[in-house]
Amino acid sequence: MPGNVDPEPPATLMFPDSLDVSELLASGWKPLAFQQFILKIHSRCDLACRHCYIYEMADQSWKAQPRRMSPAVVDRVAQRIAEHAGFHDLAEIDIILHGGEPLLAGPELISHVVRAVRGAVDPGTRVNVSIQTNAIQLDEAYLRLFDRLGVRIGVSLDGDEEAQDRHRRFANGKGSHALVSESLRRLTEGPFHHLFSGLLCTIDIRNDPIRTYEALLAFDPPAIDFLLPHGNWSEPPPFRNPDSSATPYADWLIPIFDRWYGSATVHADVRLFSQIMRLLTGRGSQTEKVGLSPARMVVIETDGSIEQSDILKSSYHGAAATSLHLLRDPLDRAMVHPAIVARQIGDRALSPICRRCDIKSVCGGGLYAHRYRATTGFSEPSVYCPDLYRLITYIRDRFARDVARLRGTDEPLHPSNI
Repeated sequence: MPGNVDPEPPATLMFPDSLDVSELLASGWKPLAFQQFILKIHSRCDLACRHCYIYEMADQSWKAQPRRMSPAVVDRVAQRIAEHAGFHDLAEIDIILHGGEPLLAGPELISHVVRAVRGAVDPGTRVNVSIQTNAIQLDEAYLRLFDRLGVRIGVSLDGDEEAQDRHRRFANGKGSHALVSESLRRLTEGPFHHLFSGLLCTIDIRNDPIRTYEALLAFDPPAIDFLLPHGNWSEPPPFRNPDSSATPYADWLIPIFDRWYGSATVHADVRLFSQIMRLLTGRGSQTEKVGLSPARMVVIETDGSIEQSDILKSSYHGAAATSLHLLRDPLDRAMVHPAIVARQIGDRALSPICRRCDIKSVCGGGLYAHRYRATTGFSEPSVYCPDLYRLITYIRDRFARDVARLRGTDEPLHPSNI
C-alpha cells in the first residue's frame, strides 16, 4: 500500500520505539480513544509554500499517495470512525478535512466525506466538521456548500502582504496574499462569518509582530494560532540556534501578548496565550503545543493509511507512519502504537531535563515533533526550550501580578476573566 512508508531513523532503538507498551498496560495505564480525526482528502497543493512541512521537509511520502481519497476509502474511513466512536461511547468527535489543499478534492468528494461520516456514526455522537485551507479556491459556491453541511473554516494566513508572500507563494513565485484576502473578505464580510473558525499564522521573526497581529485581526477571526516553524535538534528551525540561550521567538511573541492581554476590547482568542494561561490556573490544555494533556488525534492519508500527526514529517522520512491501514486495521490498533502512546503518558515521555523543570506542567516539553534528534529520537526538550521558558514565565509573572492586584481589592478572580 503506497502510504505505508518504512521509517528511516538510525538502527539503534530510540524513543518512542524503546517504550514498553505492554508494561504500561500491565501497570494499569489505559490509552484514550481518538476524538480528532484528520482526513487527508487531497495530497497535493496549489501553493508552493517555502515553509511547508509536508512538501519541503524530510518526509516525501506524499509523492506515493493518491491525489484524492477515493469514494471507497471514504466509505471505509466513515465505517472505521463510526466503529471507534461507538465502541468507546464518544459523545463528540472532530473531523478535520486537510491536505495538501483539501479544496482541490472538489465539492462532490467533500460532500461525500461529510455525509458518509455523519451517516455512519451513531446519532448519539455529535460530529463536528472543519476544514483547514489556504483559501485560494474558497469561492462563494464552497461557502454555500459549507453552510449547508455545517463545516467550519480555518484559513492559513501569515499576516500582511509582505509576510504572507514571503513564503506562501505559487510555484511561479507569485504571492498569494491578494487572492487569500479576497477569499477571507467573502468569508468574513457577508452571511458566512459564522463558519469562520480562525487563522493559522506561521511565525517568521523577520516580520514585524504587531503589524502581523493587526493584519490578522483585520479579518475579525474568532481565534488565531501562531505556529512556531517546524524544526528539531538535527534540522533546526530558522533563526533558532539550538546551542544558544537567545529567545528570538519569545521576543517576537511577547509584544503580541502584551497587546492582546492589555486590550480593553475582546479580540480573537490567541490560542497559544490562552492555553498557557489555562495551564497556569491548573486546567488542562486543549492543544498539543503546550501542556501534558493526552493527544487524542489520528491522521488518515488519502490511501487509507493510519498515521500519527503529520507534523512529524518535519523530522525524518516515514516518521508519521504506523504500518496500519483502514482496510485491515481498526483504529483501536493505533491506540497502542508506541509513538501514539508516548503522546498520552504525560511527563513520563519527557526528557530528564524537562521533568526537573519548574514549568513542565505548562510547557509540557513543547510540541512533540520539535523534540527530535537523529541520534536519540523524540526524547529531547523542545528545540525551542529557551523561547518557551521565557514566554511562559513572562506570562506567568504578569498574570501573577494581576492576580495579586485583584486580590488586593475585593474583585473576585474567575477563569472567565483570563
